[in-house]
Amino acid sequence: MPATDARVIAVDTYDIRFPTSRELDGSDAMNPDPDYSAAYVVLRTDAEQAPRGHGFAFTIGRGNEVQVAAVHALRPHLLGRSVDALCADPGTLYRDLVGDSQLRWLGPEKGVMHMAIGAVVNAVWDLAARRAGKPLWRLLADAEPEWLVGQVDFRHLTDALTPDEALELLRRGRAGAAARTDRLLATGYPAYTTSPGWLGYDDDKLTRLAVRAVADGFRQIKLKVGADLDDDIRRCRAARAAIGPGVRLALDANQRWDVPEAIRWTNALAEFDPYWIEEPTSPDDVLGHAAVRCGVAPVKVATGEHAANRIVFKQFLQAGAVDIVQIDATRVAGVNENLAVLLLAAKYGVPVCPHAGGVGLCELVQHLAMFDYLALTGTTEDRVIEYVDHLHDHFLDPVVIRAGHYTAPTAPGFSAALRPESIARYTYPGGTFWTADAAAKAAAERVGGRAA
Repeated sequence: MPATDARVIAVDTYDIRFPTSRELDGSDAMNPDPDYSAAYVVLRTDAEQAPRGHGFAFTIGRGNEVQVAAVHALRPHLLGRSVDALCADPGTLYRDLVGDSQLRWLGPEKGVMHMAIGAVVNAVWDLAARRAGKPLWRLLADAEPEWLVGQVDFRHLTDALTPDEALELLRRGRAGAAARTDRLLATGYPAYTTSPGWLGYDDDKLTRLAVRAVADGFRQIKLKVGADLDDDIRRCRAARAAIGPGVRLALDANQRWDVPEAIRWTNALAEFDPYWIEEPTSPDDVLGHAAVRCGVAPVKVATGEHAANRIVFKQFLQAGAVDIVQIDATRVAGVNENLAVLLLAAKYGVPVCPHAGGVGLCELVQHLAMFDYLALTGTTEDRVIEYVDHLHDHFLDPVVIRAGHYTAPTAPGFSAALRPESIARYTYPGGTFWTADAAAKAAAERVGGRAA
């Protein structure tokens, strides 16, 4: 890019909420009524007709205003910053944000503040990819290994992964990348779907959506479990009958169980040949996951969507506590920290199957998985990206699924930009949907009061 003197002049934040709880979309054993939401951020610059950077943190309703406030707290680190410098080295901003000597007390490097950092850092990567005229997956795959290593914070990691080891992984990973890029553009990246499996769906809906998923080319579906064992047995039986023996069935307990319960419950479902059990216990319990892994084999253990940071992932891998690493594009501090996790997983030879769904998680995480395939591990064997078929129409560059595969995005950026009309409609509480909803509820209460 030609040098400019452009600066960041605004960090716009929005509390975006969708009423998904009304159809029980997203329902699971721990979160029965989620309203999928996003603390959305837009970076604006003073360059005429210049692209903007878009990012967000995903939440599920109440508390999204807290997440927005956390993003707002990072404004001083961005206003007036050189756009050229930001895009040339997002890692510098990442280190400044996680190293803020007062804000870091709210973590450090975990929770709401860390997710806010991820939203802002991802917005910078979106801006960088837009300015380069490339989708993020290609920007990362084309980058020099030395530059990528410089984007990673190796503090607290070097007992498991050193910069030299990471550099060697990336140098080896480049071999054959051109041919893999052609294959990716032709066939896409394998996906699995959770759309049939929400806990609030009845058996007829589960069966109908599972049959449709197989017809659409998916070779793996996932069911939410953990609220009632008899219900889970019935639902797993219905799902297995719908998809047949040749399609993988994954299970997700969303942290519901203690360790002994996780082992008992998973083994009680073993007759349905589950491929993995996801988040069987607390996302922070490394040794608990290791015990579950021993107790439920050959069923695999998957976790990571709620892992707070790269250090937690490091411990899961060091302890042999996980068979499937699940990164999340907005839980940790953005692209930089997810690069660290991808490198750790590659070092330990554990496949990464990203968590997605939510608001825009599919749009983001596809870029990271495609980079991993092209320029790091070189394989999609036993690797799939989660897919959920809702809320994509609110994005300017939504995911495209063909024959059970993510189609590689071609538009520049990180696929993070929401449609202006969706922002206007679903910003809480003043968007047109929410104001109309509040008015309807108030009218119903008045009618009810008169009837009483």
